[in-house]
Amino acid sequence: MEKIFNNTAAAFALKSDTELDRAYFLFKMIASEPLVRIGTAVTNFALKAHLPVEGLIRATVFDHFCGGTTEEDCLPVVDKMFTKGVSSVLDYSVEAKEDESEFDKALEKTLKTITFAQEIKAIPFAVFKPTGFGRFALWQKLGEGKTLTIEEAAEWKRVTDRFETVCKAAHENDVALLIDAEESWMQDAADDLVADMMAKYNKERAIVFNTLQMYRWDRLDYLKKLHERAKQEGFYIGMKIVRGAYMEKENKRAAEMGYISPICISKEATDVNYDAAIDYMADHIDSMAIFAGTHNEESSYRLIKLMEQKGIAKNDPRVFFGQLYGMSDNISFNLAANDYNVAKYLPFGPVRDVMPYLIRRAEENTSVAGQTSRELNLLATERKRRKLEE
Repeated sequence: MEKIFNNTAAAFALKSDTELDRAYFLFKMIASEPLVRIGTAVTNFALKAHLPVEGLIRATVFDHFCGGTTEEDCLPVVDKMFTKGVSSVLDYSVEAKEDESEFDKALEKTLKTITFAQEIKAIPFAVFKPTGFGRFALWQKLGEGKTLTIEEAAEWKRVTDRFETVCKAAHENDVALLIDAEESWMQDAADDLVADMMAKYNKERAIVFNTLQMYRWDRLDYLKKLHERAKQEGFYIGMKIVRGAYMEKENKRAAEMGYISPICISKEATDVNYDAAIDYMADHIDSMAIFAGTHNEESSYRLIKLMEQKGIAKNDPRVFFGQLYGMSDNISFNLAANDYNVAKYLPFGPVRDVMPYLIRRAEENTSVAGQTSRELNLLATERKRRKLEE
């Protein structure tokens, strides 16, 4: 198969020389684990002490990985990427909030992005996290099958109402809705609720999408069981397939609490699991829709090949590739240049509130073997190419 992801001219066509240099500098920093640790500690301290660092953060890491502080702020980025055929998923990336007013705000933001998506062709999906709509501890308690207090039952009703409101709005506006996955010990409750929303709103096509983290060895079985239910109840399945984002935390908790880790035994086992989920969904594409969220080139090539073998058109609306803004531009922009459906997750929110998300991004890049060095190689290749053309 032709190696389309090495075309750096297409990958970085939208980046000015200054932005290219900034990206190189950032990934050089991220490549160093001690620097990421120190940077994280210093940033957290500066923000807690209300030191005037937001401007610096905004000009460096924030602007590289985020679209802006508000939805409107993101629109120039959305429009710019769409000139190259890359769509956007506006992601309100404020994490770790615990009060009702914040959950209502997240609902409001998600409804607003659904309206944006309905009006703007460049935004094909809306997205939210379950813990954006309700307390983590509440999800966990439900997932563990414990009985809720009267107050908690009322709180849970507010959570399900938020889900209902947003899924109904997505259905009415014909906008697909991605629901992110989180830690395994709260995920069961989220899976149950999302499956109920699929059963209700995915009657004509996949509107509501859950997320499967394939570094969990039980997820393929979950997908197959959900498929059985979908066949019986007559609904479509929408799934974002990813490898996962909480591995160290998952293994640590399993070791501390003495249960079998839900994480695959190796990276290879995770890759096999990821491929198996994509294969299964491609085999049942008439009743499913795939959002392949991956920064892995081999996985992307594999899905391209699978689509060819099964006669699935490049621009079939049931298959989307997805990457995060600020990463793997070589995959996103080259896929789009070859007419595949591709969307970038475009995080936004107040600088201070988005920092937990950004810190997680930096830590993930440091821990994923080869990811950062690949980014650096591509950026270096493009800088060299431009110098030769001067």
